Amino acid sequence: MIVLSAEDVRRAVAMSTAIDAVRDGFRELAAGNFVLPPRQIFGDGAVLVMSAYHSPTGTAVVKKIGIALDQVPAIRATVIWTGDGEQLVAEGSSITTLRTGAVVGVATDLLAPADASRLTVIGTGAQAPDQVRAVLAVRPIADVTIVGRSAERAAVLARDLAKEFPDIRFTSGTELGDPQIVCCATSSSTPLFSADDLPDTVHVNAIGAFRPTMRELPRDLFTDSTVVVDQREAALEESGEIIDAVESGTLSTNDLVELGTALSAPPPKRSRTVFKSVGVGCQDWAIAHALAQRGPENSAP
Repeated sequence: MIVLSAEDVRRAVAMSTAIDAVRDGFRELAAGNFVLPPRQIFGDGAVLVMSAYHSPTGTAVVKKIGIALDQVPAIRATVIWTGDGEQLVAEGSSITTLRTGAVVGVATDLLAPADASRLTVIGTGAQAPDQVRAVLAVRPIADVTIVGRSAERAAVLARDLAKEFPDIRFTSGTELGDPQIVCCATSSSTPLFSADDLPDTVHVNAIGAFRPTMRELPRDLFTDSTVVVDQREAALEESGEIIDAVESGTLSTNDLVELGTALSAPPPKRSRTVFKSVGVGCQDWAIAHALAQRGPENSAP
């Protein structure tokens, strides 16, 4: 059995590798090669259990997540991957932030303007750094703005990321500015902005809201946007903003394009594009599979 710490995960899988792995995972999902049971939710979302079985390889992953939004870190998780007579157990919070960043990288690469150079990230929690890393991996970003409820935390995150990416300009504040790409990574229960706050041409990623009671995006954003989701069934069960938009008649279920389908048949793009993710098991499988392929001699020190 291979046991990996968060540091082992980070050393073994770079963001560019994670993006490629997750992109392949969604293509496999669209091809019907995964069995994805519905996510099990306990204690009003305090504990989540996700699983995925990849039929062609006979490999599987199970992830248990504990969520306490009033604590730091807010997410604690463990991932177990099995296949080919091997078992891999890894610290799951690092895999969660990595795979969530990676899926945003996949969607941004598909939907955002090819020359986009301005990124705004709303949120200063554990997910935020990998949102930045993923977008930087697929677009020529020159300016990044970090927005958060705490100006101090936003400034600290901006300074930390500036050390990691010294050639990019990082600022912090409370205003969206004039972004070409927006990443939302918060636990908000109310929309973070109105559609009028955004430029006419923009790509928006939203990954923070994972319960029906949560909403990062405003209803009016969906009126004239191309909308891509990680999985339609999951979004209709768990995404507060998608549920609200469908129930209000702003969106129909036919308006929701699944990411795996969009990768092979890109949808017509309006000037505004939205990617909404609640997270699905094939993402965890993709990262765990990448770790397992490296073998014990390369996965751990």
